[in-house]
Amino acid sequence: MNQPLESPGAQGMDRRSALMISAATLGVASLGAQAAPQAVSPALALGSAWDKTFPRSDKVVHRKVSFRNRYGITLAADLYQPKGAAGRLAALAIGGPFGAVKEQSSGLYAQTLAERGFLTLAFDPSYTGESGGLPRNVASPDINTEDFSAAVDFLGLLPNVDRQRIGAIGICGFAGMVLTAASVDPRIKAVATTSMYDMSRSISRGYQDGYTLAQRRQILAYLGQQRWADAESGRYAPGLHEVPFDAEGHMVRSTRGLPETLPADANPVLRAFFNYYRQPRGFHPRSINSTTAWTATTPMAFFAFPMAAHIEMIAPRPLLLVAGENAHSRYYSEDAYREAASPKELLIVPGADHVDLYDRLDKIPFDRLTAFFRQHLAAPAAA
Repeated sequence: MNQPLESPGAQGMDRRSALMISAATLGVASLGAQAAPQAVSPALALGSAWDKTFPRSDKVVHRKVSFRNRYGITLAADLYQPKGAAGRLAALAIGGPFGAVKEQSSGLYAQTLAERGFLTLAFDPSYTGESGGLPRNVASPDINTEDFSAAVDFLGLLPNVDRQRIGAIGICGFAGMVLTAASVDPRIKAVATTSMYDMSRSISRGYQDGYTLAQRRQILAYLGQQRWADAESGRYAPGLHEVPFDAEGHMVRSTRGLPETLPADANPVLRAFFNYYRQPRGFHPRSINSTTAWTATTPMAFFAFPMAAHIEMIAPRPLLLVAGENAHSRYYSEDAYREAASPKELLIVPGADHVDLYDRLDKIPFDRLTAFFRQHLAAPAAA
């Protein structure tokens, strides 16, 4: 009988490998520690300590909650409610970035928007952070899309939430998931993205769609061999979710996405991600991006599952796409804007790069996000 596959501990990455990783890979680097296997249960043991990367606000009430998605995986989340709020509120489900946890960017968005009157939920995706699911550190375009709908389930069952006034925000790689969820889940009445990444496109085609057909086939051959290795060893090996090629066209493999120390000649994308995930500014021990990598076979599903393939179905519900002027990922938001149906808006933030929209309060357009959701999640006028 086959033994259950387990996650190995992280292994180091040498400096040469770090320098060879392309800007595409680093732009959405899935870099985190392999947590110990965790059983799925109806209720997770969630601590009460404030363990976020941002200060606690005295304008909101915070509590940890858990709920199940339709695959039976229990998700951990942080619920933020405006202090003194009465009546049934508009609510927002917030997820991302890819490989991050709710104690990082999504939690900051949730707390800030709760200060502005929304009931908000920042969740850990399946298989990551404090959420359940085995093996650990797996990403799935299908299940992670479902995570947004499960968050809507949870919000809509709260007695102080108006089910007709639920919206969603996806940050970085979870922008693609939220667009996919909204295209099939009409309960999401308004949707916004920031620093969008289309993970299926990024993983299967590379940065700026730069993979050749031969390289794509080479990656799939490597993934097939990795599955044999995992099956034989009884363990899920960690690896890069987006496989880069060096200057000579050789595939680069690593069990670690970000180096322990930043090379002096690091490119700007590596520097931006390192300065968030590997520094006190954004480091969190449960974040894949802060410590190690996804399971190496994670890319297989993203080759097979195109995100936001039916983006036009979001209409007539409104869509807001936010990207930094200097973001290497800006083209994803621009392409999604072209493909979406109206009503839609593309907001380019002057002077901002991709990572600025994770936590820079002077860059994240919270005023515009607030106005967007207040307009489109407004309570019906009294008769």
